[in-house]
Amino acid sequence: MARTLPRRPRGTVHGRLRWYMISFVFAGLVINYLDRASLGVALPFMGETFKLSKTEEGMILAAFFWSYDFFQLAAGWFVDKYGPRRTFTFAAVWWSLFTSLTAVASSFATLFGVRLLLGVGESPAATTSAKVVGRWFPRHERTLATGIWDSGSRVGGVIALPVVTGLIAWLGWRWTFAVIGVIGLLWAIGWWKNYRDPQDHPKITEEELEYLREGGARFEGEEDASGLRWRDLFRYRTIWAMMLGFFCLNMVVYFFLTFFPTYLVEERGFTLLKLGLFGALPGLVAIAGEWLGGWLADRRIAKGDSVTRVRKTFIAGGFLVSTVIGIAVWAPEAWMALALLSIAYAGSTFAASNIWSLPADVAPADRHVASIGGIQNFASNFAGIISPIMVGFLVDKTGSFTVPLMVISGVALLGAFTYAVVLKSVAPIGLPADADDGR
Repeated sequence: MARTLPRRPRGTVHGRLRWYMISFVFAGLVINYLDRASLGVALPFMGETFKLSKTEEGMILAAFFWSYDFFQLAAGWFVDKYGPRRTFTFAAVWWSLFTSLTAVASSFATLFGVRLLLGVGESPAATTSAKVVGRWFPRHERTLATGIWDSGSRVGGVIALPVVTGLIAWLGWRWTFAVIGVIGLLWAIGWWKNYRDPQDHPKITEEELEYLREGGARFEGEEDASGLRWRDLFRYRTIWAMMLGFFCLNMVVYFFLTFFPTYLVEERGFTLLKLGLFGALPGLVAIAGEWLGGWLADRRIAKGDSVTRVRKTFIAGGFLVSTVIGIAVWAPEAWMALALLSIAYAGSTFAASNIWSLPADVAPADRHVASIGGIQNFASNFAGIISPIMVGFLVDKTGSFTVPLMVISGVALLGAFTYAVVLKSVAPIGLPADADDGR
């Protein structure tokens, strides 16, 4: 027997449950990235225990991305098969456990191993989030919702600086990782209790469910006219452009998640207190940039602009802004460098809200959304492997961050070209014409 949906409460517009769902996802990504970024913040203050060179620090920071990246392809498939509720709960329990176990690491090898296993647990987070947006949001609200959950990663990075430095000053670095792990376990319990897909949620109104259907939300079990298998996705130019372009974006982003605190301490002379107070500024500006990119893109789509035009313009434009990361190294004053780095980070996140909307835009059916998200994230996180090792190696060789940040600026230019030229159109792939029209 079909259940009776509750009517919309007076004063709401189409219901608001979808925004509650995305706020929960946002909180999960905050914790996810707090766990991920905490080691980058703590490393400058762990030197007496481990006595690592910059190259070894780069290898430790990259270890997370080796496993995180390797499991992306499987993670996307896993999310599409088992759904957001089970996947996100399992992932959060896993990553919280290995965050806590960082506290007992006592050598390069054990720290490296814990970071490898942490990457396994965090691998489904982004693709699960993209899946939730695809199911819970109509097309013209998708980019802002994506910007909200993805900005959780920036918030996690921002609060990592004051939270981790504060906890280290209070408890020491080992207890800091234990406390952060417990926070993730509490979130996992809340997610399991609260999340359901739209058609299964007991609190959704009839109006909101109909609003989602009419607006193009990707419901579970929707008909797949393309018949595409997972491996067939790699036949399309759209997928390869998304892979290359997202790799370029993460070359910019992961500098801020890995060596950015070290840059401020060693290149610009920041103390622990100064790092905690001012090191968060680029992340705060980046959050605003991501929400702005999502809001403006949704407005343009709602007003009738084509999705292809909006996505290509906003993404390429954000990349061009992010190239100023290469100028920051020449700034004579620390505050000037911090301002330029803030602009660069905001440019990358302005693009990111649109990039993470692409899987739901181009998927031929709901069962492909997380798989496509996993594929593009797999390619993008090679940057997580390459970037910290490249930066650490070049700093050891040259004695400064000038050369690595100039390299990252050049990669950002390549990203702008990829989305402006290599990506031809943004539309569901899988139709017979797609093989011939360069999508």
